[in-house]
Amino acid sequence: MKANGRVHKYGDNIDTDVIIPARHLNTADHKELASHCMEDIDTEFVKKVKDGDIMVGGWNFGCGSSREHAPIAIKESGISCVIAKTFARIFYRNAINIGLAILECEEASDKIQDGDEVAIDFDTGVITNVTRNETYQALPFPDFIKEIIAKGGLLNSIR
Repeated sequence: MKANGRVHKYGDNIDTDVIIPARHLNTADHKELASHCMEDIDTEFVKKVKDGDIMVGGWNFGCGSSREHAPIAIKESGISCVIAKTFARIFYRNAINIGLAILECEEASDKIQDGDEVAIDFDTGVITNVTRNETYQALPFPDFIKEIIAKGGLLNSIR
């Protein structure tokens, strides 16, 4: 599995209410959720994100509530992977459950800049910053998580 896209970078402690504001949680429509993704800290995100793009955060990405709406909004917006220094544990599990690829890599989080082009090899965990000609090493996914993500989430993988 591979991903390649332009980076949308955010800071530390990006909580689920920032990812998808609570005022938009009255729908289960994934496209509607995605249309409001990150709007309180980046009003242009939904206009500039393209399929395959990559989101980069800092420490404790996805903290806050346990709802799956946050990773759903990110995935449905077109983001192929989120890279962060660390993820809140419930966000980490929810992301895998819905088939959103996420990688923890402190060096990548520090060095990748907004707008950089990044390529990811999920089999090796190598993150290549094409713009800066640098590589960073994240832990690759175990095979069972690769399968869950490849099939679009936990429920699809057990069907």
